[in-house]
Amino acid sequence: MNTLLSIDQSTCIKCGKCVKVCPSLIFTQITKGGEVIPEHIDDCINCGHCVAVCPTNSVIHQTFPPDKVHPIDYAQMPTPEQVLLLTRARRSNRAFSKSQIPQPSLDLIIEAAHRAPTASNLQQVSYTLVTDPVKLKLITDFTIGVFNDAIKKLENPLLRPLLKQLMPDAYKYVPTFQRLKEQHEQGNDLILRGATAAILIHTPKKCRFGCQDSNLAYQNASLMAESLGISQFYMGFVCSATTQPGGGKLAQKLGIDGKIHAAMALGMPAFRFPNYIDKKDVDLTRL
Repeated sequence: MNTLLSIDQSTCIKCGKCVKVCPSLIFTQITKGGEVIPEHIDDCINCGHCVAVCPTNSVIHQTFPPDKVHPIDYAQMPTPEQVLLLTRARRSNRAFSKSQIPQPSLDLIIEAAHRAPTASNLQQVSYTLVTDPVKLKLITDFTIGVFNDAIKKLENPLLRPLLKQLMPDAYKYVPTFQRLKEQHEQGNDLILRGATAAILIHTPKKCRFGCQDSNLAYQNASLMAESLGISQFYMGFVCSATTQPGGGKLAQKLGIDGKIHAAMALGMPAFRFPNYIDKKDVDLTRL
């Protein structure tokens, strides 16, 4: 018996579901209703599809012992209408109260993020939860500092003619950067907007699909936050700052060994939106 993956032939009903769902084509079933045999087991990416789909728990997988396998009660699933209402109601609400977010709610948000799919099931996404006001201020100060450096470069009379040609779109952000700087000097935080928590989503620097994986995680977290009645918004300014020269220093300052790809600011809402509004008509091509 292989220690990683095997089939209990005494209970297997030979339905072939594991054969159909395995992304690595590990299982073979020569004839319908025939014996299912795991082959090329070294190609397993530990996605767990085979274990999750087996109706008789006949797939024995070292990574997924019985205590890690849980039945799904589909009767508890939200209806399509409820899911759609959740997506319609989700907004980037920057109006926070001073109340703290309950820790169990933050845990649920992070678990939802962690449940998101990752490329090749590598699961290299990590999370840093920041609730310390000093460290939250550090994030804001760092972001403003990066933008201030960008303004100095863009407005440097020696560099401006060249940068205008190389980075023409960058100049349309200068007024925004200046407004952020001015408000920051007046004590107004337009980066975190008074959020009481922030979740930074990061992966090892060499993770090929780190950006995609992290932003899939953010979307899960965003919807969970909405379902809990917690306001949040995507920390776009912070993420943008981390891509600029010297931007990687934010991760170092926060003790993160890797690259930040996504981030969300969170807080208890000062109020909730009573309405949802329609977006532009969907741009859909049917082929």
